[in-house]
Amino acid sequence: MTHKILMLPGDHIGPEIITQADRLLHCLADDFGLSVELEYANLGGCGVDAEGSPFPESTHALAKKADALLLGAVGGPKWEAIERDKRPERGLLTIRAALGLFANLRPAILFPELADASSLRAEVVSGLDILIVRELTGGIYFGQPRGIHTRDDGAREGFNTLRYDTNEIERIGHAGFAAAQRRQGRLCSVDKANVLESSELWREVMNDLAPHYPDVELTHLYVDNAAMQLVRAPKQFDVMVTGNLFGDILSDCAAMLTGSIGMLPSASLDANGRGLYEPVHGSAPDISGQGLANPLATLLSVAMLLRHSLNESEFAGRVERAVRSVLGQGLRTADLAGPGVTSVSTQAMGDAVIAALRAQRPEDV
Repeated sequence: MTHKILMLPGDHIGPEIITQADRLLHCLADDFGLSVELEYANLGGCGVDAEGSPFPESTHALAKKADALLLGAVGGPKWEAIERDKRPERGLLTIRAALGLFANLRPAILFPELADASSLRAEVVSGLDILIVRELTGGIYFGQPRGIHTRDDGAREGFNTLRYDTNEIERIGHAGFAAAQRRQGRLCSVDKANVLESSELWREVMNDLAPHYPDVELTHLYVDNAAMQLVRAPKQFDVMVTGNLFGDILSDCAAMLTGSIGMLPSASLDANGRGLYEPVHGSAPDISGQGLANPLATLLSVAMLLRHSLNESEFAGRVERAVRSVLGQGLRTADLAGPGVTSVSTQAMGDAVIAALRAQRPEDV
């Protein structure tokens, strides 16, 4: 069976890191027998420039036929002043909604080799392995009404609507419980039920789901306390499940515990496991075109793609072992290099991962 992967390079450093992912996938195909077919399309600012839309219809047509999608990054100062519905970030929100990608999985794993790169003491973060399950197609990012208007008193007012229904909460709740079953059996649901009615409903629904998962321990935290606990004692968490806005903030907070946001992959899945995969970091226009971007989050996103959407866990494991091997060799891109450590380029890091991959024997599992 040939797997169809749609590659979406995006903007600024996006094409640089997607190039390394392309090379990795071709290595898996040529050296290890993975059967893949890669196609390319526009998403984000490049879509605006080339086709007048951050999510062109041509991209939508290819996306519907793909088994999985891999995204670099979108956005940048160039497009900040254009109409809101044409900004690159709207393309990302629209493709998530169009493909029903409601479950965002963001692992925050600290590789032992990077313990000293974390902003927290090594003893606080050593062994860190958290999975944040974020609801991705509802909440305040999609709620209506929304907008900016001028009131009768002349003041301008911006407004957004935070809305969740029971179906949306149940769907992401099941995803969170299932993820906890595959891990340590602990699920922390994060909300703001003391002040928000939407969160009050969220907590009620999560409690209603709990009896269906007797092997999972469910706890609750308010989002402000959850943020504090992430930097106080992050290893207390196994799986965290939360809404769109809270998940966006908490997952970036957790990212920095691992040493660099450039190390973290993510998956956005539909009900059938088909997904869009991307590094958590942004388009980094300040380093675009300089060969400084860390490609490891993108390569680890490839591993997630192989495991979750293509059911190719063996190949996913090979990629993860190759990344671990490279870190063990002491190679670091600029975001990871500490004092006295010489950093390597995006291309050189990609070369090293592919070399480590090829050093594995075909029969190794």
